[in-house]
Amino acid sequence: MKFLVDMTASPQLAQWLKEKGYDAVHASDIGLFKTKDKEILREARKQDRIIITADLDFPQLLAISHAKDPGVILFRGGNYNEQEMLDLLKRVLDNMKKEKLFNSITVVDKTRIRCCPLPIE
Repeated sequence: MKFLVDMTASPQLAQWLKEKGYDAVHASDIGLFKTKDKEILREARKQDRIIITADLDFPQLLAISHAKDPGVILFRGGNYNEQEMLDLLKRVLDNMKKEKLFNSITVVDKTRIRCCPLPIE
């Protein structure tokens, strides 16, 4: 599984994912530091990566375009520090079927995980 960690999330998430054997990059590591969300979506789709973010614009863009991919893991419900984001990401990876992550918006907060299949009608 491949991930693109957005600028709204810590580079430590990408590092942790790599340590766990995943193919992960942080947006800043691949020249997407000040890139528009639409371009990040295109790049994630091109590289077959799931976006990890706290940016609410990604689900909105996917809904408007009726896109089937890329999958998004969205942190909601507050400002999370690095450790909290890491704990939530672990929870997602432990509890979600991997194939669902590719074509869904997975919304995670401190109390639950919700999954919305793409495309959003």
